[in-house]
Amino acid sequence: MSTSNDPLLQPFQLKHLTLKNRIMSTAHEPAYSEGGLPKDRYRLYHVEKAKGGIALTMTAGSAVVSADSPPAFGNLHAYRDEIVPWLKRLADDCHEHGAAVMIQLTHLGRRTGWNKGDWLPVLAPSPVREPAHRAFPKEAEDWDVERIVADYADAAQRMQAAGLDGIEFEAYGHLMDQFWSPATNRREDEFGGSLENRLRFTTMVIDAVRKAVGTDFIVGIRMVADEDWNKGLSREEGIGIARHLAGSGKIDFLNIIRGHIDHDAPLNEVIPIQGMRSAPHLDFAGEVREATRFPVFHAARIADVATARHAVATGKLDMVGMTRAHIADPHIAEKVLRGEEARIRPCVGATYCLDRIYEGGEALCIHNAATGREGDMPHVIFKADVIRRAVVVGAGPAGLEAARVLAERGHRVTILEAAGEAGGQVNLLVRNPRRREMIGIIDWRLAELERIGVEIHYDVYAEPEDVLALDPDLVVVATGGVAQMPEVESGDELLTSSWDILAGAVKPTGPVLLFDDNGGHPGMSAAEVIAETGAELEVVSPERFFAPEMGGMNHVPYARAFAEKKVRVTINTRLKSVRRDGNALVAVLGSDFSTKTEQERRVAQVVVEHGTAANAELYLALKPMSKNLGAVDYRALIARKPPLPMKQPDSRFDLIRIGDAVASRNIHAAIYDALRFCSLL
Repeated sequence: MSTSNDPLLQPFQLKHLTLKNRIMSTAHEPAYSEGGLPKDRYRLYHVEKAKGGIALTMTAGSAVVSADSPPAFGNLHAYRDEIVPWLKRLADDCHEHGAAVMIQLTHLGRRTGWNKGDWLPVLAPSPVREPAHRAFPKEAEDWDVERIVADYADAAQRMQAAGLDGIEFEAYGHLMDQFWSPATNRREDEFGGSLENRLRFTTMVIDAVRKAVGTDFIVGIRMVADEDWNKGLSREEGIGIARHLAGSGKIDFLNIIRGHIDHDAPLNEVIPIQGMRSAPHLDFAGEVREATRFPVFHAARIADVATARHAVATGKLDMVGMTRAHIADPHIAEKVLRGEEARIRPCVGATYCLDRIYEGGEALCIHNAATGREGDMPHVIFKADVIRRAVVVGAGPAGLEAARVLAERGHRVTILEAAGEAGGQVNLLVRNPRRREMIGIIDWRLAELERIGVEIHYDVYAEPEDVLALDPDLVVVATGGVAQMPEVESGDELLTSSWDILAGAVKPTGPVLLFDDNGGHPGMSAAEVIAETGAELEVVSPERFFAPEMGGMNHVPYARAFAEKKVRVTINTRLKSVRRDGNALVAVLGSDFSTKTEQERRVAQVVVEHGTAANAELYLALKPMSKNLGAVDYRALIARKPPLPMKQPDSRFDLIRIGDAVASRNIHAAIYDALRFCSLL
């Protein structure tokens, strides 16, 4: 399809604002703020998307309008005057690249913690607790409503003063739609009961904001139009609200959501992850557009350009949100425009980004380590001043990323891989059918390396002489790790690794006890594979809660599988030893909290997950031959300066090791290692 008639590249007129194409990033909070303000890290994250050709980037998810809406996940503070100059710089910089900038405003209501921010009481329309954030809210009083309405108007004026192109109200699990929903509004006054009464707070906010910013400033709403919940807002009521808002003349666009988000399981349906259906609410958003004949935006796992194009071409959406897709690749629109659609780095649905936010971290992409680090890490790799001969050993995520970055810098790169295919541990994790999309991490890099012309030699278990025969100036050891067993008092020879289960080398035979002393995807994925065979399974963890290295979004499918397959989960318990007893095994379990407590399980298999041990044999053999003796100047690395000290000037090559060849971590850490080192070499 030529760019001239590509539906995604057609401009869209929103009131006075011309959006240059149909691609947007919907509001989300990456938790890059500093003290509630969008300083340099926050700004550069959005500017990168503007450089990448996006038409509209929606900031904040959401910016809070009142001090008694304490930030739950790094929210911007729209109630402070200090935010204006920071947002102005962000907007000005994005405007230079032709992107419009808006912001989402909210009062979180019950969707926050009582011990956050200034420790002001959490409030809601009715004192109904939200399981996700666990606060017991007070019922909003008349003076609360009055001041919050005024706070919305003041915040909107700040956004207008900052030069933003518009604002969006959040009515998706927050205070505004908490008034709408029968599940959260049990009031008997003028704010409860009939739909008209439940909309009263929203009407007051819109009227106050319009009075503050005038009729020309763009004001939209991201709203739930069906809570998909037998006690919540119905589809009929939701579409009725959409019609009412569209016909009010005071709202300029609708951004449609379907579902409810009061705890992890329904949130997972609203924001689907890998293994779930693509664009599950797109047709519903199209129905709202048909019912209202009004500008409609929408985002929910629209991860690929083909789906986005279909959404616009078939008239389901006016603007299509590709939010997580832009975390993976902020240059989507520019690549489509250049005819390089196949080069878009795919969102693989890992949802590492959101899991980190909801667990108190910041958004990071599992396989784009530059996202969120735009001040230090390059999205576009620049050529090196001096061309080197580089050998990368290992074709897992770390090795492939190292080779990609080095080749983009102009170096001559060869990869040596011990196996018959690339992928490393990713080839294990995709044995869980639900996680097959993760292979996109490998496939994208292989395609990029083929384009650049990097050779990969498979079935080469590299020895020092194999590396030296290539006469390298630089050697990158990315040999990964090997499964390691936890320390037990006896019986380690009776243990089966999670790798053996995932690889299919050992078939699950129940009953099975799986001891997870890692707390992340590897153990949980092996447990899911075992459970799906129908084998009786108990998952045992020494942690005080379940899988702490994995966030709530990814927790859901594991927890669902465990519930459906009747998997027993035991925490605060450690595997001490294993012994044979006839044809069975006896696992002895103990507690880190008491030496007096010991229990036994009679099982057919004991499966264990304890991370990996570094496969460092080649690195240690090459280390004494290298210029830097394997040493890294960490201060220089952090400061983005050449990080390899010269210890043996007469030696031929520099040597680094990355990823699990250093220590057991995760895919993001491996790719970050590769990018941060190799973009400097």
